[in-house]
Amino acid sequence: MKTENPELTVWIGSRIRHFRKLKGFSQEQLAEAANLHRTYIGSCERGERNITVINLSVICQNLDITLKDFFDENYN
Repeated sequence: MKTENPELTVWIGSRIRHFRKLKGFSQEQLAEAANLHRTYIGSCERGERNITVINLSVICQNLDITLKDFFDENYN
């Protein structure tokens, strides 16, 4: 049974990038704020990682958005 969904990881990555840029953060600034590695943020943004809900929650907190808003395609 295949559980990987590359379209979802790419979509999540594009949302992270979108909100990071709205906040005016570089990947390095977001990584430092979230206590994650810069290369981890980059690989998430490129859809190369199956990010955990915990790490996504930490990223959202540092971007000042809720997980609900993150997944709401109408929220910009």
